Amino acid sequence: MYQIASPSSFRALTCSQCPCPPVVLQPPGSWVTHALHTKMPSVSPKVTNSYIQGPTDIPLLDKTVGQCLEETVERFPDREALVFCRDGVRKTFAQFKEEVDQAAAGLLALGLRKGDRLGMWGPNKYEWVLMQFATAQAGIILVSVNPAYQASELEFVLRKVGCKALVFPNQFKTQKYYDVLKQSCPELEKCSPGGIKSKRLPDLSIVIMCDSKLPGTFHMNEVMQAGDSSHLKQLRAVQQTLSCNEPINIQFTSGTTGSPKGATLSHRNIVNNANLVGLRLGITGQEIRCGLPAPLYHCLASVGGCMVMALHGTSCIFSSPGFEGKALLEAVSREKCSFLLGTPTMFIDMLSQPDFDSYDLSTLRGGIIGGSSVPPEIMKTIITKMHMPALVVAYGTTENSPVTFMGFPDDSIDQRTETVGYIFPHTEAKIEDPETGQSVPLNTPGELQIRGYCVMLGYWNDPAKTSEVITAEGWYKTGDIGVLNEHGYCKIVGRCKDMIIRGGENIYPAELEQFLHTHPKVEEVQVSGRRWGGDISKGHTVHLSRPGGWCEGFKDGRRDLCLHPTAGWAGLEGGFPVLSFLPDQYTQWLLGTGG
Repeated sequence: MYQIASPSSFRALTCSQCPCPPVVLQPPGSWVTHALHTKMPSVSPKVTNSYIQGPTDIPLLDKTVGQCLEETVERFPDREALVFCRDGVRKTFAQFKEEVDQAAAGLLALGLRKGDRLGMWGPNKYEWVLMQFATAQAGIILVSVNPAYQASELEFVLRKVGCKALVFPNQFKTQKYYDVLKQSCPELEKCSPGGIKSKRLPDLSIVIMCDSKLPGTFHMNEVMQAGDSSHLKQLRAVQQTLSCNEPINIQFTSGTTGSPKGATLSHRNIVNNANLVGLRLGITGQEIRCGLPAPLYHCLASVGGCMVMALHGTSCIFSSPGFEGKALLEAVSREKCSFLLGTPTMFIDMLSQPDFDSYDLSTLRGGIIGGSSVPPEIMKTIITKMHMPALVVAYGTTENSPVTFMGFPDDSIDQRTETVGYIFPHTEAKIEDPETGQSVPLNTPGELQIRGYCVMLGYWNDPAKTSEVITAEGWYKTGDIGVLNEHGYCKIVGRCKDMIIRGGENIYPAELEQFLHTHPKVEEVQVSGRRWGGDISKGHTVHLSRPGGWCEGFKDGRRDLCLHPTAGWAGLEGGFPVLSFLPDQYTQWLLGTGG
C-alpha cells in the first residue's frame, strides 16, 4: 500500500498505486492540516445540476481487514494502537496484533467457523476492539449489538442474524448483561460452556464474558488460551480463503418505528471508507492520538476510529466505557490527543464542564464531528474554544459504511459550518424530488441518494427491506433531505418522513433546529413532523436545557421564537410542546411528543 522512503522521523510517504508526489510527514505536534492524495474541489463553480461524482484517481483497496492491520503493524510495531484509560490497558500495534491472532485462534478452537455470526454487546472496552479484529481475521461476521438493548430487542437481533456466539461484560452501570440474556435464554445457567441449547435462541451455543465467569459461559481468558499451533495454522488457511467482498460486520440501524434492520458491510466497504477518511483528513502515517468517545457499536467509532487506526497507524484513546465529558477532557490533557471524534452533544457536554478552562487542550488540532446535525454556532465555538482549527463535519449512514460527505481541513469556516462537506472519492450522489423521482435544480431540497463502493450488501435476511432502499441501479435512498450547491458541497436540512408541510409549504426540521439553537436556554433540540389532518404535518420539538433546568421565561418566549419575522414557518408555535428531556447516552433518536 504505502512505501516508507526514509527511516527518519521526517518520512516521505509515497503511494505505490497513484501518481501523486511524495508528502513529507511531520513529527508529533505539527500535524499536517490538509488532505493527502485528494484534490480540493475547484474554487470556480463546476456543478451544474444536483448530481456529483467524487474523484476516481485514488485507487480503491481490494484488501481484507486483517491484511490492512498486518501492513500497519509492519510499519509501526512499537507505536501505541489502543489506550483504555479507565481500565489501564495499553497495547502497541505489535501487541494488539499478537492478541488478535490468539483470540481468532481461540474462537476457531471453540468451534466457530467462517461465516458464523458473533455478537458483541457492551460498552467501549478493549475486548470490543479485540473481537472486531479477531472475527475479521477468522472470517466470522461481527454483529454490533446496542449496549442498551433489553431482552426483547436482544432476542430479536440474535434470532434475526442467527448469532452462534455472544460476548459481553458482566455489568455496565445498571445494565446486568447476564441477567438480561437469561430472560431470553433461561437454559443458560444449566448448560455447559459452549453447549447452550436454547428454545428461543436456537442458534446460540457460545457465550463469552469479558470480565467474569458465570454458569454456562467462557471467560475471555479461556478463549485467549484455547487456540494452539494447530488452530493458528487453521487460521492462516482460513485467511487465504477470505475475499474483500464478503460480509464482515452487521450493524443494526436504529429507528423511530419498526424493528431494527441489520446493515451488512463487507471488508471492501469499511476498509475503503476508513482509508478515504484518513486521506481526506491528511493524517496518513503520522503519530496522531485520537480521542474516541463515540460508542463502538456505531459505525462512527468502529470505522471512523478503529478502522482508521488499522489503516493509517493512528492511536485510539478511549477515556471511559461510556461517554463522560470530564473523563474525555482529562484524557485529552493527559494523553496529548491531537484529534477528537464525536457527536455534537458530546462536544457540547465537554464545553459545559464547570472546570473546562483548567484542562490543557493545546495539543488538539482537529477531528470529526458527526452523527447528527451541527448548528453553525456550536461548530464555531468548538473550533475556537477547543483549539481545533482542522475540525470537519462528516455525513453518512450506517448503510454507506458510513461516510459519504466530509469537509476538508482547509475548507473555509463557512463551508465547514454551513455544509456537511464534499463528496467522497468513488462515490456518486444525486438529489431527487421524493414525490416525483425527478432530479431537482441546484440549491433545491430533495432526497439524497448515494451510489458506489460504500453501499452495503443489504439488510441481513431481509430482501424486502433492502429493495425498499436500494434501487435496481444501485442507488441507496438515504431518506435525508439534502441541498447540493454549485461547488459540490451538500447541506442536510431534514428527513423525508419528518418534513413539515404547512399551507403547501415544505418546512425542514434542520432549519427550525438551527434557529432554536440561537436561544440561550436551548442546549440540544430535535424537530420532527407528525401527521396532522390530511397532508399537514404538525411540528414537534424535544429540547435539552442547559444546567439549571427550564425557566418560565423560555416557555413564554416560545411564541416569539416561532413567530420570528425571518422564519418561513411563522405561526407553528401551537404545534410545539416544549419538553425537558435527557436521552440515554446510547439513544440516537429523540422523539417528539404532544397532542
